[in-house]
Amino acid sequence: MVLPVHAPNHPGQTPDAFTPDSRQAWVRLVIALLIGSIGAVGMWAVVVVIPVVQVEFGATRGAVSLAFTLMMFGFGLGGVIAGKITDRFGIVPAMAISIAFLGVANVLAGLSGQLWQFVAAYFFIGLGTSATFAPLMAEASHWFERYRGLAVTIVASGNYVAGAMWPPIVSWGTQEIGWRYTHIGIGIVCAGLMTVLVLILRAQMGRDTVHDHANAPPPRVDLRLSTNTLTVLLSIASISCCVAMAMPQVHIVAYCGDLGYGVARGAEMLSLMMGCGIVSRIGSGYLADKIGGIYTLLVGSLAQGFALVFYLFFDSLTSLYLISAMFGLFQGGIVPSYAIIVREAMPASEAATRVGIVIFASVFGMSFGGWVSGVIFDATGSYAAAFANGVAWNALNIGIVVLLLIRARMGSVKTGPGFAT
Repeated sequence: MVLPVHAPNHPGQTPDAFTPDSRQAWVRLVIALLIGSIGAVGMWAVVVVIPVVQVEFGATRGAVSLAFTLMMFGFGLGGVIAGKITDRFGIVPAMAISIAFLGVANVLAGLSGQLWQFVAAYFFIGLGTSATFAPLMAEASHWFERYRGLAVTIVASGNYVAGAMWPPIVSWGTQEIGWRYTHIGIGIVCAGLMTVLVLILRAQMGRDTVHDHANAPPPRVDLRLSTNTLTVLLSIASISCCVAMAMPQVHIVAYCGDLGYGVARGAEMLSLMMGCGIVSRIGSGYLADKIGGIYTLLVGSLAQGFALVFYLFFDSLTSLYLISAMFGLFQGGIVPSYAIIVREAMPASEAATRVGIVIFASVFGMSFGGWVSGVIFDATGSYAAAFANGVAWNALNIGIVVLLLIRARMGSVKTGPGFAT
């Protein structure tokens, strides 16, 4: 159990200095959520335009889908790079680079004359999107102490908000002006809106744009593990839970088509899943502030495995809607829990970099999970084995989390005025 956290008393702190959990912190959080909701457009736009891009270039569905794969790879890799920049120079320079990549890459995607150019542009879109997730979560964790878990999950909800907001806009734009002009418009609009928001955030942060960790208190949870060892364990756990998570998220639409319900029903289930995911992300943040990141991750992982088992035994239309809603409610808070654990158990000066590495691992898990589920389906002619594969990977995740929990209980909980900031 994590002890209550109190605001730190830093010697020499001026009256107008920033105070964690203050009104100013919540203003920053709202701005960060808006930035994340706008900047995550690339994660969803590519899904909408795949069919029309396939027709225009006369390509296979798999060839066009490489745009999504490279976008996710750029998203994961960029999270590590942007995290390193954030730790050293602050979130504002990292966001400035993100805006440049998003603006230019979306315009290049709209101007692409060959499929490989479109695919390559989406790699750079992924790089630009990356700063709006892991680094922004890590940055928000510095603004709060009492409500740190809630803050991290609110920022992480930005990509789910984007998933609800952007697809209808991109679909309308594709129908009215074509996918090319839609991408050019996205680049211009995102660059403009995000620039304004980042400038407002910079003004709100003032001299706090680069954190001074010289006097930062030690981590509040002692796992008796080196930082690198813990990073590896969290990365393996992240991969395993996301392999399991990918099965319903990537294949629910195709699964409904195979069962004869139609892809439209599957799309509705996916939307329902994402909507419930927003609720669970925010709820898990509240829970993490009460019981800590490791316990919250264990609860989420157990619940996700529970929902996956239901997919093995029920396939009626009504049951699939209910299970998809339940799956969304259970899995939404898992990934942000890793960021919370990093802040609880690692030095504050490495927060954004370490969160970026673990999130990169989760992206790899999602990509591998989506691919291997398709391979299993091709080999067996059924998604039953693919769901069972997800349950097995989820069990590995639970095992690692239980190990961390045991070490946390064995170790000493750091106490004192304030914790990692």
